[in-house]
Parts: sequence; C-alpha cells; structure tokens
Amino acid sequence: MKDQKKSSVRVRSLIDRIPFNRLLGVEVSRLHADGVTLRCKIRHDLLNSHGALHGGVAASLADVAVGVAINHHCGGTRPISTVELKVNYLRPVREGTLFARAHLLRVGATLCVGRVDLTDSSSRAVATAIATYIFLDARGTTRPPS
Repeated sequence: MKDQKKSSVRVRSLIDRIPFNRLLGVEVSRLHADGVTLRCKIRHDLLNSHGALHGGVAASLADVAVGVAINHHCGGTRPISTVELKVNYLRPVREGTLFARAHLLRVGATLCVGRVDLTDSSSRAVATAIATYIFLDARGTTRPPS
C-alpha cells in the first residue's frame, strides 16, 4: 500500500510539473498494474468550432496517458519521449469528462508501445489510440535538464 501511495504521488507530481497538462486540466483517475486512467473535464475553451471537444485535446490526453503509464511502470527512473501517436476518433464528445485508459502493450529495451481507450462520462467509446515512446537512456541520448 505504501508503494502504491508513493507511486500515486510521483505520477500526480509528474502531471503537475508540465504546464500543458495543467492547461488541459489533466488529472489522474486511477493507477492500474498495467497502466493508468487519466481524465480531463470538458470546458468551453477546449471545444472546436462545432462545439465538440477539439481532437488535439483527445490526442494529447492519450499521449500523456501512455507517458504516465510508462513512468508508473518504470518507477519514474527512465527519461522518455513520444516517437509516434495514432488516434482514431469514433464520436464527438461535447460535455462531461473525457477518460483515457492506457495499457502498456510492450515494454522493450528501447521502445514502449501503449494502447489508449478514450471514453466519455457515459463510458461510450470516443477514440482509440496507439502511442510509441522511446527510452532516451537506451542509446545514450539523454541530456541533463538545463
């Protein structure tokens, strides 16, 4: 239980350290053994010109969800970066909360692949995504923060 609480604090801190996540209002909903569920409350300033949530918000939430899942899996010890992100949008969402449930499909020595199921407040499928991340320390490409 202590490790779970420590992991939860670390993950929440990671999200809060990135200003873009705060701008979107990204929050941790739940940590899982194989991933994480994040949420984003839908606000007027996140809607597109047709009154639906902007696709970039859903894509960003999916990207963050996989990054957080990797961080959770590795205990926050490995630097990572997105290599590829593919999103299939299934239906518009206009109100409520968007949830992103990330599952890590493969954690390799250099790359990690995660799947994200995005749902609305009624648990209806909104989008699905696949994200690939690279471990920056796998090839000696990591740089210390400035």
